[in-house]
Amino acid sequence: MIAITLGDPGGVGPEVIAKALKRDEIKSLANFIIIGDWSLYSKYSARIPTGCGFIDTKSLNGKNFKIGEASKITGQAAFDYLNLAIKLLKEKTANGLVTGPVCKESIRGCSSNFIGHTEYLAESFKIKKFGMFFSAGDVRTIVVTRHIPLKDVCKEVTQEKIITAAKLTDEALVKFFEIKRPKIAVCGLNPHAGEGGKIGDEETKVIIPAMKKIKAFGINVEGPFAADTIFTPNVISKYDCVMAMYHDQGLIGLKTMHFNKLVNITVGLPFIRTSPAHGTAFNIAGKNIADPTSMSEAIRLAAKLAK
Repeated sequence: MIAITLGDPGGVGPEVIAKALKRDEIKSLANFIIIGDWSLYSKYSARIPTGCGFIDTKSLNGKNFKIGEASKITGQAAFDYLNLAIKLLKEKTANGLVTGPVCKESIRGCSSNFIGHTEYLAESFKIKKFGMFFSAGDVRTIVVTRHIPLKDVCKEVTQEKIITAAKLTDEALVKFFEIKRPKIAVCGLNPHAGEGGKIGDEETKVIIPAMKKIKAFGINVEGPFAADTIFTPNVISKYDCVMAMYHDQGLIGLKTMHFNKLVNITVGLPFIRTSPAHGTAFNIAGKNIADPTSMSEAIRLAAKLAK
């Protein structure tokens, strides 16, 4: 049973979920339970897809909101959907989760400490070691640091976090993707991977020492590589995953190549959680032009990995 949350009611989540579940090859993959407001979902689908259940939270009843705009009302509704999904997961009613995109700022209007799905789910299940892992077919990446200001990245790239990311990556590649001996490419932090300390010393003082410890665990890592070339086809094809040091370093290249098929996976949780690797797209919400491909891939991968 895979739970699917609609995400922010003002965004494209409800639309792409409805479109994805209309596809025969998607709705036949597993049993799904959609969590959200029926008054919202029914704008995009006249009926609940065959094989799916629907839990109507009625979070929007009697409340005025506008599709295409962020608001405290839609943030609270999205937060309601997520918390109900967590309840189902804890009760073992569901064993997987696909989340529609949310507006973090809107949710912070009702939960000030909300950083994102990844962190909130880990906190809810008391998980200390977890990561943001992205997959588009045979191209994958994990980020050592997640949603933090760029000015804080250098101090947050530590040996401990690099080692944790490597262990989570190796485990995910073996367990979920059935790769017996994964090869992980490690990015440097600085331009040209620091040029031996000439352009920053994080590689020599932090990343390379961490890689030596990782190799001692029997995990196959190589690098550090210059991040501006790691995503070129002839390089990335040699590896099963790229470990990036920060959010944009890992995702700009990957989204440029595979935006419509990219899936976000939270590794380290006691259940499967996936999401499309795009946001709420308020600018096109409600116009029936949103592409459901990334959501379809997120649902497909959740169903596959949860078995």
